[in-house]
Amino acid sequence: MTKLELKNHQVWQDLTEILENIDTNALITEHLELCDYKVCGYWDYDDNFFEEIILPRSLSAELISSSIGATHKSRWIQLKFILKADINSFEELRNTNYQKIGEVSLIFDENMEFIDETWQIDIGSPFIIKKCE
Repeated sequence: MTKLELKNHQVWQDLTEILENIDTNALITEHLELCDYKVCGYWDYDDNFFEEIILPRSLSAELISSSIGATHKSRWIQLKFILKADINSFEELRNTNYQKIGEVSLIFDENMEFIDETWQIDIGSPFIIKKCE
């Protein structure tokens, strides 16, 4: 059995090339617009259920990680974004340190078709609106 050196493997160069050719800002913006800045059926870490979470329209997103996955039958790319509220649009909160409201991971297949999403929302953030059952 030979030891495979992954550090300089072609897969990393391929991932870099893929990411350079994807407009990740356009992907996350399109996703947020398609879901109308809402997350439906959200369970938090304390097992509390929220029928709907409404995100601020002044939201910005920053790509913080990317990964690829593969099985014998499929391949995908996962893009993870940090979600930030624009403090300047909330006059009453301008002097606070609130900014990050959560994270979202988007998964796309090899044709860049959307497959799945995973949300992690800061339920205590003053920038979101929660609707419970």
